[in-house]
Amino acid sequence: MNLMSYQTKILDDSPSSIKQAAEIIRAGDIVGIPTETVYGLAADAFNENAVRKIFAAKGRPADNPLIVHISRMDMFFRAAKELPEEALRCAERFWPGPLTMVLPKSEALPYVTSGGLQTVGIRMPSHPAARALIEQADTPLAAPSANLSGKPSPTSAAHVFEDMNGRIPAIIDGGECRAGVESTVICFENGAARILRPGRVTAEMLRSALGRVIIDDGVLHAVDDSAPAASPGMKYKHYSPKAEVYVINSTAERFREYAKEHTGALCLVFEPSDAPDGAEFICIGKSGEEQANRLFAALREADERGAKTVLARCPQKSGVGLAVYNRLIRAAAFREITL
Repeated sequence: MNLMSYQTKILDDSPSSIKQAAEIIRAGDIVGIPTETVYGLAADAFNENAVRKIFAAKGRPADNPLIVHISRMDMFFRAAKELPEEALRCAERFWPGPLTMVLPKSEALPYVTSGGLQTVGIRMPSHPAARALIEQADTPLAAPSANLSGKPSPTSAAHVFEDMNGRIPAIIDGGECRAGVESTVICFENGAARILRPGRVTAEMLRSALGRVIIDDGVLHAVDDSAPAASPGMKYKHYSPKAEVYVINSTAERFREYAKEHTGALCLVFEPSDAPDGAEFICIGKSGEEQANRLFAALREADERGAKTVLARCPQKSGVGLAVYNRLIRAAAFREITL
Protein backbone atom coordinates (compact mmCIF):
# COMPACT_ATOMS: atom_id res chain seq x y z
CA MET A 1 0.00 0.00 0.00
CA ASN A 2 1.31 3.45 -0.93
CA LEU A 3 1.73 5.84 2.00
CA MET A 4 -0.56 8.88 1.82
CA SER A 5 0.55 12.36 2.85
CA TYR A 6 -1.44 14.25 5.50
CA GLN A 7 -1.45 17.57 7.31
CA THR A 8 -1.33 15.89 10.71
CA LYS A 9 -3.51 17.63 13.31
CA ILE A 10 -3.06 17.53 17.09
CA LEU A 11 -6.43 17.22 18.80
CA ASP A 12 -7.17 17.62 22.49
CA ASP A 13 -9.09 14.91 24.35
CA SER A 14 -12.36 16.84 24.60
CA PRO A 15 -15.66 15.18 23.59
CA SER A 16 -15.75 17.18 20.34
CA SER A 17 -12.22 16.04 19.43
CA ILE A 18 -13.04 12.43 20.31
CA LYS A 19 -16.07 12.68 18.00
CA GLN A 20 -13.87 14.08 15.22
CA ALA A 21 -11.36 11.26 15.68
CA ALA A 22 -14.16 8.67 15.61
CA GLU A 23 -15.34 10.08 12.29
CA ILE A 24 -11.82 9.58 10.92
CA ILE A 25 -11.87 5.97 12.14
CA ARG A 26 -15.30 5.30 10.63
CA ALA A 27 -14.12 6.79 7.33
CA GLY A 28 -11.43 4.10 7.18
CA ASP A 29 -8.41 6.07 8.33
CA ILE A 30 -6.08 5.98 11.34
CA VAL A 31 -5.54 8.14 14.44
CA GLY A 32 -2.79 8.37 17.07
CA ILE A 33 -4.38 7.74 20.46
CA PRO A 34 -3.28 7.82 24.11
CA THR A 35 -3.51 4.73 26.29
CA GLU A 36 -2.26 4.14 29.82
CA THR A 37 0.69 2.14 28.38
CA VAL A 38 2.02 3.94 25.27
CA TYR A 39 0.39 5.88 22.44
CA GLY A 40 -1.25 3.69 19.81
CA LEU A 41 -1.99 3.97 16.11
CA ALA A 42 -5.67 3.07 15.85
CA ALA A 43 -7.94 1.84 13.07
CA ASP A 44 -11.16 -0.16 12.79
CA ALA A 45 -9.92 -3.69 13.48
CA PHE A 46 -12.38 -5.08 10.89
CA ASN A 47 -11.53 -2.69 8.05
CA GLU A 48 -8.71 -4.42 6.13
CA ASN A 49 -7.69 -1.33 4.16
CA ALA A 50 -7.57 0.79 7.31
CA VAL A 51 -5.45 -1.82 9.11
CA ARG A 52 -3.05 -1.91 6.15
CA LYS A 53 -2.64 1.86 6.59
CA ILE A 54 -1.29 1.16 10.09
CA PHE A 55 1.36 -1.18 8.69
CA ALA A 56 2.26 1.35 5.98
CA ALA A 57 2.49 4.31 8.38
CA LYS A 58 4.72 2.39 10.79
CA GLY A 59 6.77 0.49 8.21
CA ARG A 60 5.76 -2.60 10.19
CA PRO A 61 6.28 -6.19 8.96
CA ALA A 62 2.94 -7.73 7.96
CA ASP A 63 3.49 -10.85 10.10
CA ASN A 64 3.72 -8.80 13.32
CA PRO A 65 0.20 -9.14 14.84
CA LEU A 66 -1.81 -6.18 16.14
CA ILE A 67 -3.60 -5.94 19.48
CA VAL A 68 -7.34 -5.29 19.34
CA HIS A 69 -8.73 -2.84 21.91
CA ILE A 70 -12.27 -2.97 23.29
CA SER A 71 -14.13 -0.69 25.68
CA ARG A 72 -16.63 -3.15 27.17
CA MET A 73 -17.06 -6.91 27.44
CA ASP A 74 -19.93 -7.13 24.95
CA MET A 75 -17.38 -6.19 22.26
CA PHE A 76 -15.20 -9.15 23.18
CA PHE A 77 -16.82 -11.76 20.94
CA ARG A 78 -16.63 -9.52 17.89
CA ALA A 79 -12.89 -10.20 17.90
CA ALA A 80 -12.45 -13.48 19.84
CA LYS A 81 -14.08 -16.87 19.42
CA GLU A 82 -14.03 -18.00 23.05
CA LEU A 83 -13.47 -16.76 26.61
CA PRO A 84 -11.96 -19.56 28.72
CA GLU A 85 -12.34 -19.55 32.50
CA GLU A 86 -8.72 -18.42 33.02
CA ALA A 87 -9.21 -15.49 30.66
CA LEU A 88 -12.43 -14.48 32.40
CA ARG A 89 -10.65 -14.45 35.77
CA CYS A 90 -7.91 -12.26 34.34
CA ALA A 91 -10.43 -9.91 32.75
CA GLU A 92 -12.28 -9.55 36.04
CA ARG A 93 -9.01 -8.86 37.88
CA PHE A 94 -7.01 -6.72 35.43
CA TRP A 95 -9.41 -5.06 32.96
CA PRO A 96 -9.59 -2.25 32.20
CA GLY A 97 -5.82 -2.13 32.32
CA PRO A 98 -2.49 -3.06 30.72
CA LEU A 99 -3.09 -6.77 30.07
CA THR A 100 -3.49 -8.36 26.62
CA MET A 101 -4.77 -11.92 26.28
CA VAL A 102 -4.07 -13.99 23.16
CA LEU A 103 -7.08 -16.13 22.26
CA PRO A 104 -8.62 -17.82 19.19
CA LYS A 105 -9.83 -15.09 16.84
CA SER A 106 -13.38 -14.73 15.55
CA GLU A 107 -14.18 -15.64 11.95
CA ALA A 108 -15.04 -11.99 11.29
CA LEU A 109 -11.63 -10.59 12.26
CA PRO A 110 -9.41 -10.18 9.17
CA TYR A 111 -6.13 -12.07 9.05
CA VAL A 112 -4.32 -8.81 8.28
CA THR A 113 -5.17 -7.71 11.83
CA SER A 114 -3.97 -10.94 13.44
CA GLY A 115 -0.73 -11.09 11.43
CA GLY A 116 -1.98 -14.18 9.60
CA LEU A 117 -2.54 -16.10 12.84
CA GLN A 118 -5.62 -17.97 14.08
CA THR A 119 -5.27 -16.05 17.36
CA VAL A 120 -5.64 -12.41 18.36
CA GLY A 121 -4.46 -10.33 21.30
CA ILE A 122 -7.28 -8.42 23.01
CA ARG A 123 -7.20 -5.84 25.76
CA MET A 124 -9.42 -3.24 27.40
CA PRO A 125 -7.45 -0.03 27.98
CA SER A 126 -8.11 2.12 31.03
CA HIS A 127 -7.26 5.52 29.49
CA PRO A 128 -10.54 7.51 29.32
CA ALA A 129 -9.77 9.01 25.89
CA ALA A 130 -9.06 5.59 24.37
CA ARG A 131 -12.25 4.13 25.83
CA ALA A 132 -14.31 7.12 24.68
CA LEU A 133 -12.94 6.81 21.15
CA ILE A 134 -13.77 3.09 20.95
CA GLU A 135 -17.29 3.89 22.15
CA GLN A 136 -17.74 6.72 19.63
CA ALA A 137 -16.33 4.64 16.76
CA ASP A 138 -18.50 1.71 17.95
CA THR A 139 -15.93 -0.87 16.90
CA PRO A 140 -12.90 -2.60 18.40
CA LEU A 141 -9.71 -0.81 17.38
CA ALA A 142 -6.47 -2.37 16.20
CA ALA A 143 -3.75 -0.23 17.77
CA PRO A 144 -0.03 -1.03 17.88
CA SER A 145 2.38 1.56 19.29
CA ALA A 146 2.35 4.81 17.29
CA ASN A 147 6.05 4.89 16.39
CA LEU A 148 8.04 4.06 13.30
CA SER A 149 8.78 0.35 13.44
CA GLY A 150 11.89 -0.39 15.50
CA LYS A 151 12.06 3.01 17.24
CA PRO A 152 11.31 3.60 20.96
CA SER A 153 7.59 3.57 21.64
CA PRO A 154 5.90 6.97 22.16
CA THR A 155 4.70 8.03 25.58
CA SER A 156 3.54 11.53 24.59
CA ALA A 157 1.69 13.11 21.68
CA ALA A 158 4.91 14.97 20.80
CA HIS A 159 6.69 11.61 20.32
CA VAL A 160 3.90 10.47 17.98
CA PHE A 161 4.10 13.71 15.99
CA GLU A 162 7.86 13.29 15.67
CA ASP A 163 7.41 9.89 13.99
CA MET A 164 4.02 10.25 12.29
CA ASN A 165 3.80 13.86 11.07
CA GLY A 166 2.50 13.64 7.50
CA ARG A 167 1.75 9.92 7.82
CA ILE A 168 -1.59 10.06 9.68
CA PRO A 169 -4.51 12.52 9.77
CA ALA A 170 -4.65 13.24 13.51
CA ILE A 171 -3.27 12.58 17.00
CA ILE A 172 -5.29 12.86 20.21
CA ASP A 173 -3.17 14.46 22.94
CA GLY A 174 -4.15 12.71 26.17
CA GLY A 175 -1.06 13.67 28.17
CA GLU A 176 1.88 11.54 29.27
CA CYS A 177 1.30 7.79 29.47
CA ARG A 178 1.17 6.54 33.04
CA ALA A 179 2.59 3.02 32.57
CA GLY A 180 5.27 3.87 30.00
CA VAL A 181 5.70 0.36 28.56
CA GLU A 182 3.35 -1.70 26.42
CA SER A 183 0.83 -4.08 27.94
CA THR A 184 1.68 -7.47 29.35
CA VAL A 185 0.77 -10.13 26.76
CA ILE A 186 -0.24 -13.63 27.87
CA CYS A 187 -1.69 -16.80 26.41
CA PHE A 188 -3.04 -19.81 28.31
CA GLU A 189 -1.71 -23.36 28.61
CA ASN A 190 -3.46 -25.98 30.74
CA GLY A 191 -4.75 -23.39 33.20
CA ALA A 192 -1.45 -21.47 33.37
CA ALA A 193 -0.61 -18.07 31.94
CA ARG A 194 2.39 -17.91 29.61
CA ILE A 195 3.91 -14.43 29.50
CA LEU A 196 4.84 -13.57 25.91
CA ARG A 197 5.67 -9.93 26.67
CA PRO A 198 6.06 -8.55 30.20
CA GLY A 199 4.51 -5.27 31.31
CA ARG A 200 2.93 -3.56 34.31
CA VAL A 201 0.78 -6.62 35.08
CA THR A 202 3.63 -8.67 36.49
CA ALA A 203 4.26 -12.40 36.80
CA GLU A 204 3.69 -12.06 40.52
CA MET A 205 0.28 -10.43 39.98
CA LEU A 206 -0.75 -13.09 37.46
CA ARG A 207 0.40 -15.82 39.84
CA SER A 208 -1.89 -14.46 42.52
CA ALA A 209 -4.82 -14.65 40.09
CA LEU A 210 -4.13 -17.99 38.38
CA GLY A 211 -1.56 -19.83 40.48
CA ARG A 212 0.81 -20.93 37.70
CA VAL A 213 2.76 -18.63 35.38
CA ILE A 214 5.32 -19.49 32.71
CA ILE A 215 7.83 -16.97 31.35
CA ASP A 216 8.23 -17.59 27.62
CA ASP A 217 11.82 -18.02 26.43
CA GLY A 218 11.27 -15.14 24.01
CA VAL A 219 10.95 -12.68 26.90
CA LEU A 220 14.64 -12.92 27.74
CA HIS A 221 16.19 -14.22 24.50
CA ALA A 222 16.09 -13.53 20.78
CA VAL A 223 13.60 -15.57 18.75
CA ASP A 224 13.93 -16.75 15.17
CA ASP A 225 12.64 -13.99 12.88
CA SER A 226 11.40 -16.62 10.44
CA ALA A 227 9.09 -18.19 13.05
CA PRO A 228 5.52 -16.95 13.69
CA ALA A 229 5.17 -14.58 16.65
CA ALA A 230 2.09 -14.90 18.86
CA SER A 231 2.69 -11.45 20.34
CA PRO A 232 4.02 -8.08 19.18
CA GLY A 233 7.51 -7.35 20.45
CA MET A 234 8.80 -10.93 20.17
CA LYS A 235 10.52 -10.65 16.78
CA TYR A 236 12.73 -8.10 15.05
CA LYS A 237 14.73 -5.30 16.64
CA HIS A 238 12.50 -3.10 18.78
CA TYR A 239 12.45 0.07 20.87
CA SER A 240 15.86 1.17 19.59
CA PRO A 241 17.38 4.66 19.34
CA LYS A 242 19.96 5.47 16.65
CA ALA A 243 22.75 4.90 19.19
CA GLU A 244 24.35 1.52 19.82
CA VAL A 245 22.90 0.36 23.15
CA TYR A 246 24.70 -2.00 25.55
CA VAL A 247 23.09 -3.41 28.70
CA ILE A 248 25.66 -3.58 31.51
CA ASN A 249 24.90 -6.18 34.19
CA SER A 250 27.00 -5.11 37.16
CA THR A 251 27.14 -3.31 40.47
CA ALA A 252 27.03 0.49 40.43
CA GLU A 253 30.76 0.61 41.21
CA ARG A 254 31.71 -1.70 38.33
CA PHE A 255 29.38 0.22 36.02
CA ARG A 256 31.16 3.49 36.85
CA GLU A 257 34.54 1.90 36.20
CA TYR A 258 33.40 0.49 32.86
CA ALA A 259 31.84 3.81 31.79
CA LYS A 260 35.10 5.64 32.64
CA GLU A 261 36.85 3.40 30.12
CA HIS A 262 34.32 4.32 27.44
CA THR A 263 34.42 8.11 27.42
CA GLY A 264 31.81 9.75 25.24
CA ALA A 265 29.16 7.12 25.94
CA LEU A 266 25.83 8.27 27.34
CA CYS A 267 24.97 6.46 30.57
CA LEU A 268 21.42 5.31 31.30
CA VAL A 269 21.35 4.97 35.08
CA PHE A 270 19.05 4.44 38.06
CA GLU A 271 20.37 7.47 39.97
CA PRO A 272 22.97 10.18 39.24
CA SER A 273 25.64 8.58 41.46
CA ASP A 274 25.73 5.55 39.13
CA ALA A 275 27.47 7.62 36.43
CA PRO A 276 31.18 8.53 36.63
CA ASP A 277 32.10 12.19 37.20
CA GLY A 278 31.88 14.21 34.01
CA ALA A 279 29.92 11.59 32.05
CA GLU A 280 26.70 12.43 30.25
CA PHE A 281 23.80 10.52 31.78
CA ILE A 282 20.04 10.17 31.87
CA CYS A 283 18.44 8.99 35.12
CA ILE A 284 15.40 6.69 34.81
CA GLY A 285 14.79 6.05 38.52
CA LYS A 286 15.37 3.40 41.17
CA SER A 287 12.09 1.47 41.08
CA GLY A 288 10.81 -0.68 38.24
CA GLU A 289 7.74 1.54 38.00
CA GLU A 290 9.87 4.69 37.57
CA GLN A 291 12.12 2.96 35.05
CA ALA A 292 9.16 1.73 32.99
CA ASN A 293 7.62 5.19 32.99
CA ARG A 294 10.81 6.94 31.81
CA LEU A 295 12.61 4.38 29.63
CA PHE A 296 11.25 5.19 26.17
CA ALA A 297 11.48 8.95 26.70
CA ALA A 298 15.10 8.43 27.79
CA LEU A 299 15.93 6.44 24.66
CA ARG A 300 14.41 9.19 22.53
CA GLU A 301 16.38 11.79 24.48
CA ALA A 302 19.55 9.86 23.66
CA ASP A 303 18.82 10.54 19.99
CA GLU A 304 18.14 14.22 20.71
CA ARG A 305 21.55 14.47 22.37
CA GLY A 306 23.21 12.82 19.38
CA ALA A 307 24.53 9.90 21.41
CA LYS A 308 26.50 7.30 19.44
CA THR A 309 26.75 4.78 22.31
CA VAL A 310 24.45 4.20 25.28
CA LEU A 311 25.56 2.16 28.31
CA ALA A 312 22.47 1.12 30.27
CA ARG A 313 22.53 -0.36 33.76
CA CYS A 314 20.73 -3.69 33.79
CA PRO A 315 17.45 -3.53 35.76
CA GLN A 316 16.11 -6.27 38.00
CA LYS A 317 14.51 -9.15 36.12
CA SER A 318 11.49 -9.41 38.40
CA GLY A 319 8.31 -7.43 38.93
CA VAL A 320 7.98 -4.47 36.56
CA GLY A 321 11.77 -4.64 36.16
CA LEU A 322 11.30 -7.66 33.88
CA ALA A 323 9.39 -5.46 31.42
CA VAL A 324 12.13 -2.81 31.55
CA TYR A 325 14.80 -5.46 30.94
CA ASN A 326 12.80 -6.97 28.06
CA ARG A 327 12.59 -3.57 26.29
CA LEU A 328 16.21 -2.66 26.98
CA ILE A 329 17.69 -5.94 25.78
CA ARG A 330 15.77 -5.60 22.51
CA ALA A 331 16.82 -1.96 22.12
CA ALA A 332 20.38 -3.27 22.53
CA ALA A 333 19.87 -6.07 19.97
CA PHE A 334 20.69 -8.46 22.86
CA ARG A 335 24.13 -6.93 23.54
CA GLU A 336 24.51 -7.59 27.28
CA ILE A 337 27.83 -7.34 29.11
CA THR A 338 28.16 -8.96 32.53
CA LEU A 339 30.99 -7.56 34.66
